[in-house]
Amino acid sequence: MAKNSTSTLRPVATTSPAKTASTVPRVATPAPLTAAEEIEAMSGDPNFMTSLARGLAVIRGFTQQKRSLTISQLSQRTGIPRAAVRRCLYTLSRLGLVASEDGRTFALRPKILGLGHAYLSSTTLASSAQPVLDRISDVLHESSSIALLDGDEILYVARSSTTRRIMSVDLGIGTRLPAYCTSMGRVLLAHLAPSERDDYFTRVKLVAHTSKTQIAPDKLRNDLDAVVSAGYAIVDQELELGLRSIAVPVRDLAGKVVAAMNISTQASRVSIAELERRFLPELEAGARELGAALLA
Repeated sequence: MAKNSTSTLRPVATTSPAKTASTVPRVATPAPLTAAEEIEAMSGDPNFMTSLARGLAVIRGFTQQKRSLTISQLSQRTGIPRAAVRRCLYTLSRLGLVASEDGRTFALRPKILGLGHAYLSSTTLASSAQPVLDRISDVLHESSSIALLDGDEILYVARSSTTRRIMSVDLGIGTRLPAYCTSMGRVLLAHLAPSERDDYFTRVKLVAHTSKTQIAPDKLRNDLDAVVSAGYAIVDQELELGLRSIAVPVRDLAGKVVAAMNISTQASRVSIAELERRFLPELEAGARELGAALLA
């Protein structure tokens, strides 16, 4: 596919006169499992530590949008009984990983960063990516990032940002976003093995974040095929109105896609044509540079 033929990557709403809303069958999307349900599914393994799994689930219950939570809120978010959440918070508090100022709401403490630092300091990808991202951002004056696919979400592992705010939510290392409506997520999903991609569509719940979000599974599958053919993905205001991004794969020595690299910008400032003409070559060069660094 030629690089200027990305219209297939952007969903176009169509309405068939032969099929009205009342005649088109609706397929129910299974609700995602709660943390408690995931833990319960593994509890038959005699070597599986349920208490440890619950503690980690409680930690993951905190998000950038909800930095302070009560026991009841964490119980609702994770599906873990209140009594178990309370014991987890007590243990985490004794370890200095969470704290409560009022005895009712809890928040993570800076010490929690040590859990992720071990990974970031030991992986070549994160350390090698930073200078590449910094160069791209210096050239294009836009934010650039590297992400991995972690479950059904993308996980930011390196980022070079500008002073321009492009989203209502601050993005940083450790940020998680849905894969299906982000450019890096589209790249990573597109390069999954067919069986892994099928599994993804079986369990994921496609939610419309904006009026432009593609939530039709068949159309999204076609979009992913187009990403493989084009070699890059453009997502136009599907995660948040006004946010436009382009992403390319990062490959290892064997040609396997190990990460995705993107540039995000405001739709009012940068057109899709400019993303392809000016931004894409810089991204592709950065991906090749990072791939070579991973081999060194």
